[in-house]
Amino acid sequence: MTSDIAAILAIDGIATGAVYALVAIGTVLIFTVTRVIFIPFGDIAAFTALTLAALDAKRDAKRFPGTGALVVILACLATLIEIISLVRAGETRLLPRALLFYLVLPVAVVGLAWLTMRADPPLAVRLVLALMLITPIAPLLDRIVFRPIADGTVLLLLTVSVALHFALVGLGLLFFGPEGVRTEPLTSLSAEFAGVLVSGQTMLIVIAALVFSGLLFLFFDFTLVGKSLRATAVNRTGSRLMGIRPARAGTIAYLLGSLMAGVSGILIAPVNTVFYDSGFLIGLKAFVGAIVGGMTSYPGAAIGAVGVGILESFASFESSALKDVIVFSLLIPILIWRSLASLHSEEEIEE
Repeated sequence: MTSDIAAILAIDGIATGAVYALVAIGTVLIFTVTRVIFIPFGDIAAFTALTLAALDAKRDAKRFPGTGALVVILACLATLIEIISLVRAGETRLLPRALLFYLVLPVAVVGLAWLTMRADPPLAVRLVLALMLITPIAPLLDRIVFRPIADGTVLLLLTVSVALHFALVGLGLLFFGPEGVRTEPLTSLSAEFAGVLVSGQTMLIVIAALVFSGLLFLFFDFTLVGKSLRATAVNRTGSRLMGIRPARAGTIAYLLGSLMAGVSGILIAPVNTVFYDSGFLIGLKAFVGAIVGGMTSYPGAAIGAVGVGILESFASFESSALKDVIVFSLLIPILIWRSLASLHSEEEIEE
């Protein structure tokens, strides 16, 4: 391996790690607020890439993405569950708001996307449409799957999350089909740094990761909603006493996480062929990075994810068949280190 090859591999690894960083940060965000290790995070990223590919199809082959049908089905299920919950609790006065948030808004987003797609919109509009279609998925899944068991143990929530991943893989095959997709690069620009040619797509991935990480920092430190999420992450009982509703904080966390997963899918689609089941590896590699940060530190998760990307890049050069084995083997020493370095305490289940 020459220095030029090492530089190319490092740049490629940083770009891949930047995508993993967005997924890792979103995973940590959802976990700290809701205690859910959201395994389907990578599936949402893959669905975004498949959605964008459907929107990018030529006019004669264009069809509305299966994401629209998925969102409508999830919206109907979430609305039904919310109505039953409100009726049982005797809070029927909240029914109009439930219908608005769980049914009207998601269906309106799908309808707006369908009408806009018929006009053959430009790339920028297609990117926005893909994000609009994908953003409601995680909050709706939260209402359907996780909120009824929100007070369960972390192990129970993890088990349900894994089961949800397999369900989404099946739905992905149903709505998107088995074909892999790769979208057009978002930019054709390139630049040379220290004698190494860097594509514009690579630079865009790194810039997007830095921008979103910075926006997330500003959101948590300088907005009331962000501070309420931090309070819920630190102490759910204390935040509830201060008037913060953990369920609402969880919905906001899932909304932000879904948006970050969507951005990750858009960034990775031009550089990797994405299938309906590609999300598992994306999410799992990002999870390795999140473990480096102890599932609590956003900078630690980002640094760990970039490290995973670089390791994967060099491992694929040495042995493409064993690159995933090498990356996931990193989990063993990290988990041992975390287990020895962390203070252990019995999990407290909130009533």
